[in-house]
Amino acid sequence: MTATAVLPDQLGPLLQRITGDEKHAPSAHSTLDVLWVLYDRVLRISPDTVDAPDRDRFLLSKGHGPAAYYAVLAAKGFFPESWLDDLGSWDSPLGHHPDRVRIPGVEVGTGSLGHGLGLGVGVALGLRAQGFTRTRTFVLLGDAELDEGSNHEGIAYAAATHLPITAIVIDNQSSTHGWPGGIAARFPGWDTSVVSGRDRDRLERVLKPRHDRPNLIVATVERKGS
Repeated sequence: MTATAVLPDQLGPLLQRITGDEKHAPSAHSTLDVLWVLYDRVLRISPDTVDAPDRDRFLLSKGHGPAAYYAVLAAKGFFPESWLDDLGSWDSPLGHHPDRVRIPGVEVGTGSLGHGLGLGVGVALGLRAQGFTRTRTFVLLGDAELDEGSNHEGIAYAAATHLPITAIVIDNQSSTHGWPGGIAARFPGWDTSVVSGRDRDRLERVLKPRHDRPNLIVATVERKGS
């Protein structure tokens, strides 16, 4: 299967083909631009290299709303676009949470909020132990997930061990508790950038540089429910 040339503006019609998950529409729309930039401009992965040991890894910790993820994977040729028309049926590969066993290109099954960053830290550590020095690990989280305490163990460990991991936090002000100093204050020891989650060129610039320490991107989007 080869990647299909699809313009970013064609993602809207692909996303509209997915029905049955409308309650998570805000999650899908908030992540669409970040996901497109990752798969179109940044990640070293394609439908032909989904099993390559040295491929970049992407983990969708924000797994409750995978519709945008599915639209981008279909647009880039990881699976047929026709799969988008049958979300969540008994024999569909596309579930309401992504399934790494059934969907080409999906690295991990997620949906229980607060676990993705810890998984990403483990992936990055394992890749480094195997000597894959060019391979990068990316994790996409929602801001409300940071209320889960397990994230902070991963944040502290990544900083202490200088792991080459990039965390992208979608900030739509849905976090219950907030945090003094903003989201970046939760990531001591990380390089941090705060950018518009709709500015694809700026997202590309902050996602592409290689780091010898963990990297945080806070991608701001419209307030949830606005």
